Amino acid sequence: MIPIFKGMTLLWSTTMISQARPPPCKEFNSSCSSATTLQLILLFSAFGLMSIGAGGIRSSSLAFGADQLDKRDNLKSVGALESYFSWYYASISISVIIAFSCVVYLQENMGWEVGFGVPAVLMFASAVSFLLASPFYVKLKAKASLFTGFVQVIAVSYRNRHIALSSERTDMMYHHKKGSMLLVPSEKLRWLNKACIIKVSTEEGTLIGRTSDSWNVCTVDQVEELKALLKVVPLWSAGMIMSVNISQTSFAVLQATSMDRHITSSFQIPSGSFGMFTVISVIVWVALYDRVILPVASRIMKRPARLDPKQRMGVGIFFSFLAMVVTAIVEYIRRGLAIKEGYANDPLAVVRMSALWLLPQHCLTGLAEAMNAIGQNEFYFSEFPRSMSSVATTLVGVGMAGANLLASFIMTTIDQATGEGGAKSWISSNINEGHYDYYYWVLAGLSFSNTIYFLVCSKAYGPCEGHGVRVWLEGDEPGDE
Repeated sequence: MIPIFKGMTLLWSTTMISQARPPPCKEFNSSCSSATTLQLILLFSAFGLMSIGAGGIRSSSLAFGADQLDKRDNLKSVGALESYFSWYYASISISVIIAFSCVVYLQENMGWEVGFGVPAVLMFASAVSFLLASPFYVKLKAKASLFTGFVQVIAVSYRNRHIALSSERTDMMYHHKKGSMLLVPSEKLRWLNKACIIKVSTEEGTLIGRTSDSWNVCTVDQVEELKALLKVVPLWSAGMIMSVNISQTSFAVLQATSMDRHITSSFQIPSGSFGMFTVISVIVWVALYDRVILPVASRIMKRPARLDPKQRMGVGIFFSFLAMVVTAIVEYIRRGLAIKEGYANDPLAVVRMSALWLLPQHCLTGLAEAMNAIGQNEFYFSEFPRSMSSVATTLVGVGMAGANLLASFIMTTIDQATGEGGAKSWISSNINEGHYDYYYWVLAGLSFSNTIYFLVCSKAYGPCEGHGVRVWLEGDEPGDE
């Protein structure tokens, strides 16, 4: 939090101190003074501090919050953990709504001084409240870097590649931490087990491993941590492909701009605000699922009803496919009306079609995001050992970052492929001349293939082991030696 507050304060200072920014351009004068080196350093430092702070919060806040939950009631089984993840994601969505409504309103109507000052003050209050409450938090002991352990497992496995693994499985054959619940490694990805095998010295006739450093022999816990990460990569990649659809926000703005956005004769929804319906759908779905659907289903079935994390991930991927189908159909109708009304060459024209027809695709996208993102968080958190909780909570963010890059690659490839030979690209700057409906059908096809891919990966993964949840509920702390 402190780096974010410092970064926001620096950014705020660029609006309060005239020397911290270049002078404003004069009206009707195309020549503007460039920012000095010191001014650029100040601006980039602000962005850098905010990025560092945001990365730290996003990578640890979810796992840190889970550590604060009371373990005495066993979390009321795994259902309470599911509820925690759902409302955590809903709270983030609410903050997004506030940021894109209240804060943007302040910036546009009261100036950048107030627009940047209010978030800085709120961040200061947040940091102070966190520090004041710090003595009451549950704090786990820090352990060595997980990624160093991953490298050690791979290196030692390769070094021991010529060792033949025995079919016998006894705790004397494998190196494990004192007091650890894991005495022998699992049979999946068996070749990694060579990293924790205890070798016999032929010269001295003694066991080598229990007193050696981690670059000579690893513990069973280290091996299982790497296995847990490798096992979820296929399912994680399916979620990343789904996020490609969610990142298609700019095209939806073009659609809304070319449609009738009036609610009343004097009020119309800004085209850039239609994305808020996706965020609102996330919040509404979380509330309905946690407070209405699950309780009603439990009463009907006369037992606790819930979808496991993989099922919710699959449902989210399927609804993402439906969202692309609906988007393609709506765009096909919208483009047809634009051409029929003679607006083929006018990208700024507004067709006689209500922009409210865009709501179904936004609602489906919100439902897909709520189901998949929350399901992913719980899946990683429950399948990973507790020592990997910070890794579990960052995988979704890493997947979304990768999805943005993949979405750019897909868009560029389609733009170049369809625009060859002087032909009009499907992704033309003129939405009426292009074929965005074809583009959405391509995404729908990829989404359908991704649904099949997820089902195959899910079946190959097998049943959820829930290792992380069981360790959490039992109060074990694998990170302790």
